Amino acid sequence: MILWLVFTLMTAAAVLAVLVPLARRAPEGGGTDIAVYRDQLDEIARDRAAGLIGEQEAEAAKVEVSRRLIAAADAAGTQEKAASAGSPVWRRRWTAIAGLVLVPVSATTLYLMLGSPQLPGEPLQARLRAIHGDHSIESLVVQVEQHLARNPKDARGYAVLAPVYMQLGRFQDAVRARRKVIALSGETAERQADLGEALTAAANGVVTAEAKKSFERALALDAKNYKARFFEGMAAEQDGKTAKAAAIWGAMLKDAPPGARWVSTVRQALAQIGGKAPAAAGTRGPSAAEVAAANKMSPQN
Repeated sequence: MILWLVFTLMTAAAVLAVLVPLARRAPEGGGTDIAVYRDQLDEIARDRAAGLIGEQEAEAAKVEVSRRLIAAADAAGTQEKAASAGSPVWRRRWTAIAGLVLVPVSATTLYLMLGSPQLPGEPLQARLRAIHGDHSIESLVVQVEQHLARNPKDARGYAVLAPVYMQLGRFQDAVRARRKVIALSGETAERQADLGEALTAAANGVVTAEAKKSFERALALDAKNYKARFFEGMAAEQDGKTAKAAAIWGAMLKDAPPGARWVSTVRQALAQIGGKAPAAAGTRGPSAAEVAAANKMSPQN
């Protein structure tokens, strides 16, 4: 019963949508559209003067808006002629009668032929998943890749895409993207360290000679870059130089700022090679002199 009531209201709304325009007078012209297009032309000129768009884009936009302006002016003239001539009353009446009869009959017939009123409604969550199901990470990556294919010099696009490639396990793509970022935006310690990380991941965790060069370049730019220092220690471990790796990772822990998220990873790597992590700040044990002084204290003290 409720379903049919809803259908009745929807049908009434559809009928009103047909009849209300018929009850209105014809529009008096396209002056509003013309004003809008003129404002758009002024806005394009302002954007070009401010350097927000290029000369070629500005000219293309002007051509398109001018075309619409001419079409709006022609439409305004046509509407004025039609309004002056007037429209027969009988046409409006027949159109209104057709709307009152055909819309409900057509809607009811179509629903009875194609609809399934006996089926239960689908939950809202399932419908939302169906609507937004194509917004997966893979589809978003494809959209960014298509954007970069059209704009190959967009360094920001490559910078956004590279870490996503790393998360998806597409390490060779991450290497290419990070090389693009360096080529387009210049090198920094972080970018060289990121490139070395991608090269290492692409080699199944082996710090290759090419990756070492990236880490060495990163450390030349910033001797305290934590990512480059960590992989430098990993390279030493893979070369059998565990003492060097332990020294590198121990120094990292000593220099670690409070709350650094990578500390636990370095501690774990150090523990795996039998290294001893330095004591955390504020946890220093008593010195030999302090121990001797404590032993000399009497119970009364």
